[in-house]
Amino acid sequence: MSRPPAASQPDAGLLSLRIDLPQGRIGPGKILLLESIDREGSISAAGRALGMSYRRAWDLVDELNKLAGTPVVAASTGGFRGGGATLTDAGRNLVADYRAIERAAHRAAEPRLSALLRRTRG
Repeated sequence: MSRPPAASQPDAGLLSLRIDLPQGRIGPGKILLLESIDREGSISAAGRALGMSYRRAWDLVDELNKLAGTPVVAASTGGFRGGGATLTDAGRNLVADYRAIERAAHRAAEPRLSALLRRTRG
């Protein structure tokens, strides 16, 4: 999963997107956590990679599970080989929908964002 187009163009500015739904909020941090879980295969490793505690990562996953109404992460407990975590279809769809909305918002805002950047470079 990738960042929006502006991330590869530091001079283009960035648009940050937060979506407020009746059942909760989805923003870049929660989406980065899901992407990190997908990449790392573990909630604790994903949290470490993002500089957050295991507890904070679990709390955010719990919030997302409640928001989605179904688990977004399938976690297995530790043991001899240790635990692990993967995104469910609901988790993958949540990330895909958020990133698609983010790309569309960036495309729509790009002309105004560019104009704003030109006026503020003084």
